[in-house]
Amino acid sequence: MSVEAIGSAVVDSAAVGRSHVLRRLMRDKVAATATVVLSLIVLGAIFAPLISPYDPYFTDLTIVMQPPSAEHWFGTDNTGRDILSRVIYGTRNTLMLGLIGVLVGGLLGGFLGILAAFYPRLDGWIMRLVDVMLAFPAILIGLAVAAIFGAGLAAVVIALVVATVPDVARVARGAAVGVMSQEFMEAGRAVGVTDSTLIWRYLTLNCISTIFVFLTLRFGQIILIGSALGFLGMGAQPPTAELGMMAAQGRDFLFMAPHIATIPSLAIFVIVLAANLLGDALRDVLDPRLQQ
Repeated sequence: MSVEAIGSAVVDSAAVGRSHVLRRLMRDKVAATATVVLSLIVLGAIFAPLISPYDPYFTDLTIVMQPPSAEHWFGTDNTGRDILSRVIYGTRNTLMLGLIGVLVGGLLGGFLGILAAFYPRLDGWIMRLVDVMLAFPAILIGLAVAAIFGAGLAAVVIALVVATVPDVARVARGAAVGVMSQEFMEAGRAVGVTDSTLIWRYLTLNCISTIFVFLTLRFGQIILIGSALGFLGMGAQPPTAELGMMAAQGRDFLFMAPHIATIPSLAIFVIVLAANLLGDALRDVLDPRLQQ
């Protein structure tokens, strides 16, 4: 059997295993609930203009800081804006920041980790770079970027990407080292299969499940970091709706109108909890060591 056939068989077997993941997740009530909640949140963010009852940026000083009511389900803020509409739009911006941070950071980190495993001569250099990146907390990176370029969504995205890369690189390298020890990788090098083919077709595709599970778990943490940066004023600037910034704006009215701060905070809590529960379930399903 050729190395291509061996490698393809390994990838195909992984694909067959992944085809059962959804059904196994649906048998887990907690995972199924988390999936439904996240799906509804994402759909709400995508179709925010269609489902928002009011313009999230329209101010009405005659209804300032009203508590939740039949007309305004989540109440109004200190300028009379509808909090439900702002939470829907704020969720869109918060999810966008987390998704960009996870995707871009995951791609860069996965690329570095796989290169480090495939080329031993680069391993030391890449992993030392990763160590340097780990030495800088995301909050500090966000402060530095905001100081140089000004506060805004771009500063948060850069901070989230830098915070994601080193952890993903370590996970990807660990997974890739295990794949590198397989016979089909050694056979491929022996018969002259190109490095690009080995890296993409056999090495990367066999590491995707591990990286994906880690990114799912990491997503909740990235949402928290992005919201914390927004809370500190380094993210979206008023009047843009973003959950972390909305919670920060409501802290000045915590005793007069607690719903202004608590409702965006609860939205962050629900998103992070659902993401973590789904990530834990995916890890249990895809990690063979946990199935023994």
